Amino acid sequence: MSKVQLITSQLGTHLLKQIDSASSICILTSFVMKSGVQYLREALKAAAERGAEIKVCTGDYLFVTQPEALRTLLEIDSRIEIRLWKSNGVSFHPKAYLFQKENQDSLFVGSSNLSRSALSNGVEWSLSVSDDEEVFSQGLHLFLETFYSDHTISLNHETLKNYEKSYEKFHITNPNLPQKWTETEEMELMLPSEVDESIPTTEIIHEPSAPYGEIYPRFAQIEALEELNKTMEEDYDKALVVMATGLGKTYLAGFFARNFKRVLFIAHLEEILYQAKKSFQTVMPEESFSIYNGKVKERHGHTIFASIYTLSMQRHLQVFDPEEFDLIIVDEFHHAAAESYQRVLDYFKPKFLLGITATPDRNDNRDVYAICGGNVAFRLDFLEAIQRNWLAPFKYFGVYDDTDYSQITWLGNRYDEKELLQLQLRDEMAQKVLNAWKDKRKTRTIGFCSSIRQADFLSDFFNQKGYRAISLHSRQKDMNRDDAISQLTAGALDIIFTVNLFNEGVDIPAVDTLLFVRPTESLTVFTQQIGRGLRLHDSKDHCVIIDLIGNYRNADIKLSLFDTDLSKQKKKTIEPIVPKLCEIKLDIQVINLLKEMAKKKQPRRDKLVNDYHILKQELGRRPSYLELHLKGASDSPQYRQEFSSYYGFLEYAKELSENESEIFHRYEQWLVEVEKTGMAKSYKMVVLLAMLERGEYSWFKPITSEEAAPFFHSYLTETEYRKQIDFADKSSKKLWNYDEDAVSKLIATMPMSKWSGSSKGLISYEEDIFKLNFDVSSEDQRVLFDMTKDICEYRLHYHFERKAK
Repeated sequence: MSKVQLITSQLGTHLLKQIDSASSICILTSFVMKSGVQYLREALKAAAERGAEIKVCTGDYLFVTQPEALRTLLEIDSRIEIRLWKSNGVSFHPKAYLFQKENQDSLFVGSSNLSRSALSNGVEWSLSVSDDEEVFSQGLHLFLETFYSDHTISLNHETLKNYEKSYEKFHITNPNLPQKWTETEEMELMLPSEVDESIPTTEIIHEPSAPYGEIYPRFAQIEALEELNKTMEEDYDKALVVMATGLGKTYLAGFFARNFKRVLFIAHLEEILYQAKKSFQTVMPEESFSIYNGKVKERHGHTIFASIYTLSMQRHLQVFDPEEFDLIIVDEFHHAAAESYQRVLDYFKPKFLLGITATPDRNDNRDVYAICGGNVAFRLDFLEAIQRNWLAPFKYFGVYDDTDYSQITWLGNRYDEKELLQLQLRDEMAQKVLNAWKDKRKTRTIGFCSSIRQADFLSDFFNQKGYRAISLHSRQKDMNRDDAISQLTAGALDIIFTVNLFNEGVDIPAVDTLLFVRPTESLTVFTQQIGRGLRLHDSKDHCVIIDLIGNYRNADIKLSLFDTDLSKQKKKTIEPIVPKLCEIKLDIQVINLLKEMAKKKQPRRDKLVNDYHILKQELGRRPSYLELHLKGASDSPQYRQEFSSYYGFLEYAKELSENESEIFHRYEQWLVEVEKTGMAKSYKMVVLLAMLERGEYSWFKPITSEEAAPFFHSYLTETEYRKQIDFADKSSKKLWNYDEDAVSKLIATMPMSKWSGSSKGLISYEEDIFKLNFDVSSEDQRVLFDMTKDICEYRLHYHFERKAK
């Protein structure tokens, strides 16, 4: 039976008692003060040291949170996960503390932020709820959605530096506030609060059901299944399938899952879980299926459909044995680079990992190929699917938007919402949107907006003009989502304005018009939204896309998503070459704008530096070369092309210490050689890695082919994909079973003598001695070792990844 207690003072003593024995601690508080962190510091430190899972989420709203408080939090223990909510001017006021123990779960909600006065003698009211599984599960689920939201960033020393700058800037322009807060340090700001549209609700959208007979793979699913089966025959244990929205990725996963005894299907949206379960039931009606999320904890079906938010919590992860599942499927796999997914994927040891996605490419600074060992089993984008008549063709209209986005503050990944709304919520702008839509639309439209207020505003405006419109979003109470979708499908509605509701997991095949009235901040999201209109349906022969284009970021590159011509570099026209039956029509002002933007494009070097710093902030430290490749927004070869080597770039960007800079200049020729030497196969870098294996004080010493042979052989045969790529030709196959003489001869012929001949005297190879022809002074050995290994590991990864693709 649940217990509810009202606490009107000394909340901190209750929290300390909970922290003392909890296995999981989640703190969500709008503001954090240094005194509050110090109040809980020793208890949190002890909890972290005994292995408790600790997550803290706070916000930057009005810059009340003190930088010193964040620094103190960071210093408690590196295992504590801390994220900062970027409020973007929207009120952020939660105060909740959640604790899990073996025999009791407790939730505290109320008025207390993390400050000493709030936790001790301040006038604060809080409710404590314990032993109520439903309430606690709901609270934990919402906490995790908030914690991992796109609005949050990981707190580290780099992001803290940025917060400090913004904090100081804000308080200079608001000089009365800091003095007042410093004097009373713990002052609570009771500010008007509203529900934030960005925190998702957990309402499930159910598509209308239809009876099925036995269902078989079709279209792209047939080819994809063949390729997956080949992949398994070749002993791969991971694969990525890239299929455009509308081609039945979930059904494909269901057909593939029939080959396995126990399956885990992971997704980040509740509606995806329930729809996937329904698809699997259609494919395997004889099997049992379970949901494992914030509200339901079923764990005994053939396939478990699990919410990543719930599963990433230590307590829920450990409910399952690491080897419990033969197959793990990760839906919308472009999210898989996130920390929550990494924790889950690191825990489980399945026989096969399958990632499925429509949008795999660098999800706004992240790459997921490496998680699948670079093995893309099958790929079919929406342009090729249209050419094969598996998706509907489109007619794209680029309509000129004269809004000056250059005057709106850019916040790193989106525009400042308040400033954007000032320009969007104008009748003249709404009339322009209505005119473009009236002129070009077909029958059923989804309109994609950047905020709830814009969606409501445009919906009201369209209704006033006699059209049947509704805005559908997380705060909508007047209409059930299923009803709205049914009405649009039936033609009772002309248009649904929405905010990020139909990006993933929901399909309305009858939609034949898409209206974009927001700046394209993310090309991944734009691709997902385009997919909402391309499903085949009896009522449409093509989909109309109406896109308002202004001078916002990404405007000049978004059209490349529609381009079937891979030799874009040589083209002189702005318009992409699209599939047959498709059309692109751009207003003359749009053409002129895009030409102008192309001319003013940020210089290449500035962009490379900017993208590097974004990643450095995300990681909280200088990225390795491989991390830059896997997670950076710019393609890694551009750094070599522009600066000859990664360390040449770091020197240019003033990212090397004084000592590193001196060492870089002393050995620059060597570093450029490692970076640029030709690699038809991996052999040169494998020999260099064999040298590096001897450690930082011996790596540069001469080596013979015989000494390199054992490492060389084990490296190229320890994983199937390396063996298949570089050790599978006739001359190499006989070496698989390790003949020392044969391997030594190969090394002598291929990397050693060839590299010696092309290295401009930096390397020599005589009488089976492979030698670097320069001295490494003792004080330089460790740093040069690190630099050389960094480049070597990157080049090996890049080589195998490129060959696999």
